Amino acid sequence: MEAVRDKAVVVTGAGGGIGAALARRFAAEGARVVVNDLDEAKAKGTAAEIGAIAVAGDASGIVPAAREALGGTIDIFCANAGVGTGGGPDAPEDDWALAWDVNVMAHVRAARELVPEWLARGSGRFVSTVSAAGLLTMVAAAPYSVTKHGAYAFAEWLSFTYRHRGIAVHAICPQGVRTDMLAATGAAGDLVLTPTAVEPDAVADALFEAIEQGRFLVLPHPEVAEYYTARASDPDHWLTAMNHLQQKLEQREGGAR
Repeated sequence: MEAVRDKAVVVTGAGGGIGAALARRFAAEGARVVVNDLDEAKAKGTAAEIGAIAVAGDASGIVPAAREALGGTIDIFCANAGVGTGGGPDAPEDDWALAWDVNVMAHVRAARELVPEWLARGSGRFVSTVSAAGLLTMVAAAPYSVTKHGAYAFAEWLSFTYRHRGIAVHAICPQGVRTDMLAATGAAGDLVLTPTAVEPDAVADALFEAIEQGRFLVLPHPEVAEYYTARASDPDHWLTAMNHLQQKLEQREGGAR
């Protein structure tokens, strides 16, 4: 794929799951890839597998080190690192702060570093791994749902603000993906996500199809488009349906919280 071949690519949160699948696919398409993960051993493991460069550390501040590792430039940045914080208003302040920092501000900080360079040369590509929760929501996970809405809103803003100046943006919004994050979602994930979960490689396939087509929204689960339309056209009906899911979850867990 010409849009990817020989490009300098960074994938955060690429020690496993969706990030590792994205890194593998970019490398297979001929890109030069930096694999980032907070876990250095995982980053090195993925990088060794695909002949990439491992740059471990917090995704919020990885751009300068990744740029240096790639010889001074970044063409494609995949803001994939995320945390699946559960709970509601009662979730600890630290959990809310972590979800906001990783799921939203890491994207903002990366764009702050990258956009001036991309505008100066008239090209760049920002890939945001959001979640279907960013278009819809997720039961039992208020911090996750709220911050993923924020991540989606920021990706939208980047797209409509800079697309005429050569910056392409893609928002990946899958439902369940068979990763460690899905395994950690417990009863809520078993109810909502597991039945239709896909492999991480399917997410990479969906992204590359969107890149080929020049499409912003990446839906590894196409049915999410129907849910999103229903949510917008009849919010009360959609909220009632979500409340039914909440009640099912409470029954599974043995009573309301």
